[in-house]
Amino acid sequence: MKLPKTHPDIASHTIEMDKKKNIGLVAHDFRKRDLLDWAEYNSDLLKEHNLFGTGTTGGLIAEKLNLPVHRFMSGPLGGDLQIGAAIAESNLDILIFFWDPLQAQPHDVDVKSLLRIAIVYNIPLACNRSSADFLISSELMQSSYERFVVDYGKRLKELGEKNG
Repeated sequence: MKLPKTHPDIASHTIEMDKKKNIGLVAHDFRKRDLLDWAEYNSDLLKEHNLFGTGTTGGLIAEKLNLPVHRFMSGPLGGDLQIGAAIAESNLDILIFFWDPLQAQPHDVDVKSLLRIAIVYNIPLACNRSSADFLISSELMQSSYERFVVDYGKRLKELGEKNG
């Protein structure tokens, strides 16, 4: 499914996502089992894409599914930041992040930063199984897709001029 080209009022440019997507897989400790179960259930779909994960999560998925997973560092040791950098550099297309809403995270600032950067770069983001199911089963997963990248610099400049 092709969507219209960039609308100049909302985006600075588009980024072409190939048919074979680069999918980031991240889970907090108490959500790893949930993500592993989801990944196993969807292994036939996931094997068609390139998988990336933070330390332990990436290793567990690679072992459970017997699929290659590019592993970043552990989340609290910089892996969340590495995933965020991959998003900013257009090296990740989708983020499946099963985060734990009930446990305080020692690296909460990194978690918020990762979620923020996924929104800034307009990548599909799933934070629970239902949204991950909708994402992975979308017809857009089997085709190329152009995603808009919003020009936040332009918006900030306009806001400054308006309030100036």
